[in-house]
Amino acid sequence: MKSKATKRPFVLVAVMLAMFMGAVEATIIATAMPSITSDLGGFSRYSWVFSAYLLMSTITVLIYGKLADLFGRKIIFFIGVTLFLIGSFLCGFATSMEQLIVYRLIQGLGAGAVQPIATIIIGDIYQGDERAKIQGYLASVWGISAVSGPAIGGILVETVGWEFVFWVNIPLGLIAMLGIVLFLHEPVSSKKPVVDYKGALLMTVILSSLLFWLVEGGQSFPWISLVSFSLLGVVMIGCIIFLKVERKAMEPFMPMVIWKNKIILFANLISFSTGVILIGLSSYLPMYVTGVMEQKAIVAGFTLTAVSIGWPLASTAAGRLLPKYGASKLSFIGTIFLMIGTFSFIFIYPLLHPIIIAVCSFCIGIGMGLTSTSFIVTIQEAVTHEWRGVATASNLFMRNFGNMFGAALLGVIVNKTISRYLSIHSSTFELSNVNQLLDADERKLFSMEQLSFLQKGLEYALHGVFIASFIFAIISFVLVFGLPKKKEV
Repeated sequence: MKSKATKRPFVLVAVMLAMFMGAVEATIIATAMPSITSDLGGFSRYSWVFSAYLLMSTITVLIYGKLADLFGRKIIFFIGVTLFLIGSFLCGFATSMEQLIVYRLIQGLGAGAVQPIATIIIGDIYQGDERAKIQGYLASVWGISAVSGPAIGGILVETVGWEFVFWVNIPLGLIAMLGIVLFLHEPVSSKKPVVDYKGALLMTVILSSLLFWLVEGGQSFPWISLVSFSLLGVVMIGCIIFLKVERKAMEPFMPMVIWKNKIILFANLISFSTGVILIGLSSYLPMYVTGVMEQKAIVAGFTLTAVSIGWPLASTAAGRLLPKYGASKLSFIGTIFLMIGTFSFIFIYPLLHPIIIAVCSFCIGIGMGLTSTSFIVTIQEAVTHEWRGVATASNLFMRNFGNMFGAALLGVIVNKTISRYLSIHSSTFELSNVNQLLDADERKLFSMEQLSFLQKGLEYALHGVFIASFIFAIISFVLVFGLPKKKEV
């Protein structure tokens, strides 16, 4: 009997809804957190509301990618979105910060499936030039969500309450699932799936330990401590055992052979570097604009929004240009934009007009859009259908891992630099006093001399972040030369 044909336009709409749902969650909650903290308390656990979601989604992205290869895209997409919606529903009923963190873990457990499976589905149903164009459109969803997320969050908090920041996802997710169930028709595989349970468990333990070390190192425990070394020990021993298990597995969760493909290897390494740049910009540029330049939060948001404008524009252009010029040339141009943007940030100063800073951010957005779309499309063309899931997920994982690594590395740079600045000047101020620079009312508590002193320290530290970001942009540029020059694999 002839199988039903997939109705691509409807599937594309469903996939874009799911992508928007997952992407907007990363920005919409930031606006609601002051209200949530006011209601639930637990300010000391504030960062874990974000970290719990990011940790779980990063850990599971590789596992979902492999499961999609084994069991099909539809069922894994359905499971992921269902978990995400259950987590979203529960978050709205949280009565304490601890409960909210647990529910965010459930939400993140589902979120790990949303982006990779959505991207894989598009890779399956579109081919060649068409695939590149559609992946470019798909990437633009992230830019739109970044711009609209804070606005949507603000409106919901002011009108109906912070609970709806989570509940707004539910209708979007249900429509996306309905669209996939009704209109995506996959070929039935006669091959019996073999799940590498040992590999999945080891991967979860390794990534959980490593990401926890990156997130909490220097905060919950010192970098040089028994806890720190124990976590690293678990990671190293786990990696050794994992490699042995994967070599013997019939269907390894992380086939080492895909890393022998130069396109996948270098695209993933560059994605790691761009992940560091992205987290540095999104975390510390608003801090500079607000704390050093004394601009309003809306102005800081505008300078960052420029990234979200450049990214979808470049992604759409990359989708059209990729078939003609290939990933190597577009990535080369993309990393040049990254270097221009990050290099420019080294020279910003307090009296600079925010529009100039926005232009620098726009350049980074262009670089991110050109590289990310080129890599996803080229990786999907470099492997067969059976490995497309894990190959795509590996690229998304490396970018997320770059975010986590960058957050830890750049956090150390900022904290150590400010602490050294205060120590050199024999100041009575502490690191916590620098946080007061980010609030207009708190800044009024300082004299002009004190304010100037603290702002110089913060500016000095943040320039260290911008220099580090430029170094990673150079690394990305150098790595581009490892990409094969051929347009087709």
